[in-house]
Formats: sequence, C-alpha cells, structure tokens
Amino acid sequence: MSTQQRFVVSETKAPRNRSAALTAARNRTNNSHLRDLVEVLLEHPEGLRRWSVMHAMRTRRERSGREVSQKFEDEVERAFRDRCAMELATPMSHDRGVLFYKPKERAGEVWAVIPERAGEWLKSIRSDG
Repeated sequence: MSTQQRFVVSETKAPRNRSAALTAARNRTNNSHLRDLVEVLLEHPEGLRRWSVMHAMRTRRERSGREVSQKFEDEVERAFRDRCAMELATPMSHDRGVLFYKPKERAGEVWAVIPERAGEWLKSIRSDG
C-alpha cells in the first residue's frame, strides 16, 4: 500500500509578513535607543563624547534589565545620525525632526541634544502610549 502525499504550493505572504515584523522590531529598537539617547544627552547640555554616550547608554540598558545586542553601538549611532543636524551654525534647524547636533566648538566626536526639541519629542511619545 503506497501513500501518495500531495504537496500544494500555497501563495503565502510570509516573507512580506516577516519583513514587516522585522521592520516593526527594528523601529521599536530604534525608538528605544532614541528615547535613551535623548534622556542621556538631556543630562549633559554641553554634549558628551561618543564613547561616554555609549557607556551611559549601555549602563542604562543593563540596569533596567534590557538586552544589549551585539550591534548595540551601530544601532545607537544610526538613531543619532537619523535625527542629527548636518552642518549648522546653530543647532536650531528648520527640520523639525532634528533632535541632535555635533557642537562645532568642542573637539572630537561630541554629541549634543537640542533641549527644546527633545523635550517636545519626549512629551509626544509619552502622550502616545
């Protein structure tokens, strides 16, 4: 007695769903890093060197019991760059999405936050959920 199995090729949307799930997870991670980054830099209005930012961010995550991924620094840097003013004489850009800048008067890789915008952004995410 032979049993024949019939395989049906289904048109599934799994790859699209998987891609959407990965994008959603990446956005949650970016938003988590962005929030931590804003909060860390608000504590240092003059800005912090990149190394100190990474150290503070890693410490915050470890103390709160959140995972520190292998690509943690890349993810944090991407969050910073995505919301950073490029070349500005002043940190106040016309682009309302800008939260960060690199102070020209400080030597080295220093990151700083625009306090007014960061405060507005934090209020908006707190009111969303």
